[in-house]
Amino acid sequence: MATRKLSFEDNEAARLLFGELNRNLAMIETAMAVKIEVRGTELAISGPSHDLELVESGLKQLYEMILEGLPIYQRDIAYALRILSRSPTTDLKEIFQDQVFISAHQGAISPKSINQKEYIEAIRHNDIVFGIGPAGTGKTYLAVAMAVAAFTAREVKTIILARPAVEAGERLGFLPGDMAQKVNPYLRPLHDALYDMLGVEKTSNLIEQGSIEIAPLAFMRGRTLNSAFVILDEAQNTTREQMKMFLTRLGFNSKAVITGDITQIDLPTDKGSGLIHSMKILKKIKGISFATFNETDVVRHPLVQEIILAYGRDTDARKTTGNKT
Repeated sequence: MATRKLSFEDNEAARLLFGELNRNLAMIETAMAVKIEVRGTELAISGPSHDLELVESGLKQLYEMILEGLPIYQRDIAYALRILSRSPTTDLKEIFQDQVFISAHQGAISPKSINQKEYIEAIRHNDIVFGIGPAGTGKTYLAVAMAVAAFTAREVKTIILARPAVEAGERLGFLPGDMAQKVNPYLRPLHDALYDMLGVEKTSNLIEQGSIEIAPLAFMRGRTLNSAFVILDEAQNTTREQMKMFLTRLGFNSKAVITGDITQIDLPTDKGSGLIHSMKILKKIKGISFATFNETDVVRHPLVQEIILAYGRDTDARKTTGNKT
C-alpha cells in the first residue's frame, strides 16, 4: 500500500471534479482498490501502486479538461478509468474533446472509449464503415450523431436509417395494424436517437420534409442513394442478398454505416447472416472499414457489461460441452 497526495488550485474546478458530496470520488473508490481522503481541494489517495497511478492520471487529466471548459459528468469518470485501465498512456483529452455533435437533450456527444474514437475516425475517412459489437457500445447512437452532424453541416442532403424487419423470430404478417404500425416497433430505437439529438418537433419536421427517412430495409430496393448518410442498423439480421442489395444502393457523395451484433442473430437457422458474410469478403477493399467493439465499450448501465460477459462465458461453456440448453 502507498499514499499519494494531489492538490488542485482552482476551487470550482475541484468541486466539479470531486462531484456533489464527493460522489465522483466515492465512485472511484468503488471501482478501484483505493481510499480517498478529502481536505478542501487536496486529496490523499491510498492503495496499490498500479491503481494509484491510474487514478492520479485520470484525476489530473479530467481536472485540466474542466479548466478548459469541457463539461465532465459522473459517467465520464467511469469511462476515463476504463480507458486508462486498458491503455494507461492514453490522452483522455483526445477522446473526450472530440465532439461529434451538440444534442438537444444530451449535450455534447463524444466518444467514451478508444474503440469509439477509432469508429468515429473510420466514419470520417471512409465511405462504408461496419460497426460490430455487443449491445450498449454506442454503435448506432454514434452513427446517428455523425449523420446528424453531416446533415447539419450540409455535407449530405438526406439521412436514411434502415433496419431489417426481423426481430426475435417474429414476422410482420402476424403483427396487428397497417404497414406503418407493423414496422414502427422495429424502427423506434432510431427515432429515439434522433429525438435525443434534435428534439421531437425538429425530427418530425425533417421526416415530414423527407430530409430524414426511417424505413425497413426492404424499402431500399431499386434505389440509388446520392448525397445521403445511410445507416443500416441490426445488420446481423440481414441475409446475404439483402446486404448486397443495401451496399449497392450507395450513390455519389454518400456514406454508409452498418451496425450489428453477431451474437444476436434472429434469422431462421437456414439463413446465413449477411453481416458475417460481408465481414469475410469485404475486409480487404480500400474505403471499407471495420470497427469492432467489446464489453469494455458498453456505455449503458454498468450491469450491462457484466451481463454481456456472463452470456459470453455461457456460450463458450456450451460450445465446449456441446450443450445447447
